[in-house]
Amino acid sequence: MSPATPVKDQARGYIIPIGGAEAKRKDPVILERFVELCGGESARILVIPTASLLDETGPLYQELFETMGAKAVCIPIEDRDHCYQEDILGALEKATGIFITGGNQLRLSTILGGTPVARAIRRLNADGVHMAGTSAGAAIISEHMIAGGRGGPSPRESGVVLAPGLGLTNRVIIDQHFNKRGRLGRLLAALSFNPFVCGLGIDENTAAFIAPDGTMEVIGHGTVTVVDPSQLRHSSMSYVRKAEAVSLIGLKLHVLASGAQFNLETREAKL
Repeated sequence: MSPATPVKDQARGYIIPIGGAEAKRKDPVILERFVELCGGESARILVIPTASLLDETGPLYQELFETMGAKAVCIPIEDRDHCYQEDILGALEKATGIFITGGNQLRLSTILGGTPVARAIRRLNADGVHMAGTSAGAAIISEHMIAGGRGGPSPRESGVVLAPGLGLTNRVIIDQHFNKRGRLGRLLAALSFNPFVCGLGIDENTAAFIAPDGTMEVIGHGTVTVVDPSQLRHSSMSYVRKAEAVSLIGLKLHVLASGAQFNLETREAKL
């Protein structure tokens, strides 16, 4: 799935995967940067809390964004029928920023996938609306979504479960709560199937701000682990037995803290 083609003569919106557990009250640099991108006091942010089963999740983010000076509205999309409602689609059209909360990413994909809401998010991002997601909301941003898998440092056969994402980018695959939950192995397992994309392992309270030109800047208090498989020479995924460890030869890995950048087009990192 390729990202939607812009129909307007303007840059795409930013794509901002957040690793989860971002600071909300004390030093909320990630959320403040998102509000600033969306227009500051002119920002109109739509919060989609579909992934969460907690009633307070959406209103919490709405309150946070309003405290930061933006206008915000929370749209509870709880089943696929909601994705066809004109009032919800109309609210999307007014947004300068869309924020998808954390929770269960399969709940996100099974409710939003293939609906007018998903198509609208793709189109709006292509036309300049900024899109951020935290935890599950980060995982679904890319074409291929990590839906589950085992923790640990080693890639293994059957070590990751993949599902279709929103397809806002086909340059990366994203894993969240990365170091806290020991998810290097499942990110490597995902890359072992096809080394076309880069892997982004995003720590908690950390975000990757991906600009329209493919330049990614790290913001927050942790790191983004970038796994670049463009020079991969061998993957044993196709022939190892169930649950066995996988050999990967030729990977390049970067660990990037706040302020560091990575170009997804040229595959170059810099401080």
